[in-house]
Amino acid sequence: MRKAPAPDPTVVARLKELTDFSNSEINEMAKAGQVIHLPESWSVIWEKTPAHAAYYILDGEVSIRRKGEEIATLGPGDFIGEVAIISHRLRTASVVTKTKVTAINFSTEHLAELSEKVPKIGEALRATSALRLEADSGG
Repeated sequence: MRKAPAPDPTVVARLKELTDFSNSEINEMAKAGQVIHLPESWSVIWEKTPAHAAYYILDGEVSIRRKGEEIATLGPGDFIGEVAIISHRLRTASVVTKTKVTAINFSTEHLAELSEKVPKIGEALRATSALRLEADSGG
C-alpha cells in the first residue's frame, strides 16, 4: 500500500475556487493525482486510443477535437479523458492544449480509488461522461 502524499496547498486552494466539494473531498482529490504543467499546443489525448489517465484542469484551456476539427474548448474546472475510463472504451476525441495548462493527472486506478472514496466525485464523473456520450450520439 502506498503512502498518500500530503496535498499541495496551492492545488487545494485552486480546487476550492473551482469546486463545491468539502475540504476533505478536496484533500482526497489533491492527494489522488499528480499536478502537471503542459506547454501550449501539446497533444494530451489522442482519439481512438486506450485510456490510461484523466485530467482535471486547474488553469489554461484545451481544444477538444474529433477527426481534426475542434468541437469544444474546456478550461478550469473541467475533467478531460474521463469518458473513455468510465465507459471502458477508446478515446472519443483528441485533446490539445490551447494555452499553457496546469492540471491534475489521475491514472485509471487512482481515478477509480478516488471515485470510491469520494462518491460525490464519482457521481460527477459519471454524469459528465453520460452527457458527453449522449452528445456524441446526437441525443
